[in-house]
Amino acid sequence: MSSSSFTRVDKLLSSMGYGARKDIARLARSGGIVFDQAEILDASSVRIPVNADLPRRMTVAGKPLDPLAGLVVMMNKPLGVTCSHKEAGELVYDRLPARWRRRKPAISTIGRLDKQTSGLLLLTDDGDLLHRISSPRSRLRKTYRVTLARPLDDTETAVFASGRLTLRGDDKPLAPAVLDIISETEALITVTEGRYHQVRRMFAAAGNFVEALRRERLGDLCLHDTLAPGRWKLLSKEEIALVFR
Repeated sequence: MSSSSFTRVDKLLSSMGYGARKDIARLARSGGIVFDQAEILDASSVRIPVNADLPRRMTVAGKPLDPLAGLVVMMNKPLGVTCSHKEAGELVYDRLPARWRRRKPAISTIGRLDKQTSGLLLLTDDGDLLHRISSPRSRLRKTYRVTLARPLDDTETAVFASGRLTLRGDDKPLAPAVLDIISETEALITVTEGRYHQVRRMFAAAGNFVEALRRERLGDLCLHDTLAPGRWKLLSKEEIALVFR
């Protein structure tokens, strides 16, 4: 939103998941909405400027306003959690504040990690950014740490880099991928595509089996070492820019 954008308080807070407009009206009447240290008692009649500093100027129920639309979250996705809005079991969205599930526009994952893959996952309500990152045309680098069932045999590096490997069920070869071997059964692999279970299928084509898979990097954006599994943090514009380096 531009610095000159103004909106009604009840409309803004409703879009951010704080509740229906009647709930926000009740909260305002009780003194629960404060802007520039002044209580807003009628949320339906007051319009406020919506810009980057609003979360520093406004509190709701005694807490700073949630991030405005355009947020980007980095999560260290744990194993066993699903990147879906509706599937059974624990969802990545369950790790975020409950009211964020009601935000409009909705927060969605940028691409997906399957249930048995952990690591760097981005979520956003910015549709343009989501499309820019997840579009097959983006060719953004994605780096995974792989633990394998059997030792590498020194042929995989050349095969993956060749640009000639065609996975079973596909009719088009994979783009070249970079394999950095760490030990006999552990490696980093960097791909620029996002085909279904791509990394697992690549090692299966090489006669191996992936026992553990963790995404560690997207472009030049690395998963933060201090981010424990299941935890998340908001990203700055500078951090988001690292994705496209």
